[in-house]
Amino acid sequence: MTSVLITPEELQAMPSEDIVIIDTRDPESYAAGHIAGAVNLHDIFTYLATSDPSGMAELTSKFAEAFGAAGLDGTKTAVIYEQSMNTGFGQSCRGYYLLSYLGYPSIKVLHGGLAAWQAAGLPLSTDPATPVAADFPIDPAGASLMLTAEDVMGVLNDPSVAILDVRDVDEWVADSSSPYGKDFCPRKGRIPGAVWIEWYRMMKPTPDGPMIKSKPEVLAECATVGITTATPVYIYCFKGARASNSFLALKEAGVKDVRIYFGSWNEWSRDDKYPIETGLPFAAE
Repeated sequence: MTSVLITPEELQAMPSEDIVIIDTRDPESYAAGHIAGAVNLHDIFTYLATSDPSGMAELTSKFAEAFGAAGLDGTKTAVIYEQSMNTGFGQSCRGYYLLSYLGYPSIKVLHGGLAAWQAAGLPLSTDPATPVAADFPIDPAGASLMLTAEDVMGVLNDPSVAILDVRDVDEWVADSSSPYGKDFCPRKGRIPGAVWIEWYRMMKPTPDGPMIKSKPEVLAECATVGITTATPVYIYCFKGARASNSFLALKEAGVKDVRIYFGSWNEWSRDDKYPIETGLPFAAE
């Protein structure tokens, strides 16, 4: 399997006419210095989605338009980066997931992000990009990667499917409802029956910053909650960013059926028809 993750040196060697580089950081960070030619698209990180039909239609339309405006036409490779793999809550991986959902054929993520690029001694630019807009092609084949709340409801009592919570520990133990503040969402807790691997555990420190672990290391983390390469895995977090980091790690490790409930806790917690577990997880009591 060809890796989605590429090194700074591999990115530098790619012909500029064959790629569209997308910087997912905030506009201020982008303006202070970015990879030459990169297009700033911070909405990849900030956009909140719901999984009902109108929410999915809106998400599809918004990002098809945004990626088209960035110059993605189906022939060029999208290369996405953030500051580092653990400082943007997985936002570059969220871009990878959104493009995968839209069926884009060629996507790469800069492993280690801009921190790795700078650690390699490669230059930054402050010149804004001037992309040539293109017609973005949508391939419905990627739609199965996107789970709705009803999809998750349908497997709550199915032991063959692993519902994987990758949120930070304070969210998992129902002390906080989100990274935006303890009471940002109306309810704290977990999706019933979920297992937990905090998203940070998919990465490890290196001299060039945090990097996603190797296949054996990721599978060792998965084994702690009974996930194998054959287990269907439904991932959620708060809004699909940290889930996307784990999604990429699991896909790189060869887990065959990985999908994301993109609405995640931001959606699930706001509707009382969706059940939750509260308090400490059973094993922690």
